[in-house]
Amino acid sequence: MAPRMNRQGTAVFCLLPLFAALVITGCQAVGPTKPAGTSTSGLLSSVPRVVVIGDSLSTGFGTGLQHAWPNLIATSPGNDAEPQQIVNAAQNGSGYLNVGFTGTTFAWQVEQEVTAEADLVLFFGSVNDLLHNPADLAPVIAEIYASARQRAPNATLLVIGPPAYSTHPEARRLALRDILERAAQSAGARFIDPIAEGWLVGDLERFVGPDGLHLSVEGNHHLRDKMEPLMLEALRAKAPAAS
Repeated sequence: MAPRMNRQGTAVFCLLPLFAALVITGCQAVGPTKPAGTSTSGLLSSVPRVVVIGDSLSTGFGTGLQHAWPNLIATSPGNDAEPQQIVNAAQNGSGYLNVGFTGTTFAWQVEQEVTAEADLVLFFGSVNDLLHNPADLAPVIAEIYASARQRAPNATLLVIGPPAYSTHPEARRLALRDILERAAQSAGARFIDPIAEGWLVGDLERFVGPDGLHLSVEGNHHLRDKMEPLMLEALRAKAPAAS
């Protein structure tokens, strides 16, 4: 259907400046703010602490924070899934290098929320970094992972690459994916590739909202089902980082 063509690779790339404005537009009106973290309350100290670093694909942008996949995992985990204390540091528009609407980057999120108590630090995205030269991203990404390691030396790092909205993603998206994979491997983190696994392209009509970029309510539930097993697997394999 013609109205849905904006979700296909080339068209999405051509309209990227417009979509970037949609991604960058945040819920907060001014200035960087403390992340309104999604966190389960009243949990025992033995419950693993997970910090989510991300962009508007993790904030529930377009649907509401209550529908964001981290909140769904915290409040309604899957059958027989162990509870997790989730701190959602994600900010609309943020990226490894891209500065979001509230003046934040992934580095700021790490500084605000990653502490020695973290058992898992999860990075998701960011499509916002498609606006930047891939060559400029590699050193910034490495520095951010090193900062997370320093702040949470016993935490596992899990890196989720950017998703695609077409079976033929544009070259810049693939370049970003490859940079993230190499950086994750260098940092001793596990890397997951939503592009190769086709997380969204299998059913864009249901999983992506009308702007062609952000998740629908059903899309957030779909990501909950994808992310929760990965997070639990990472937590079970958790081991102290090498000094």
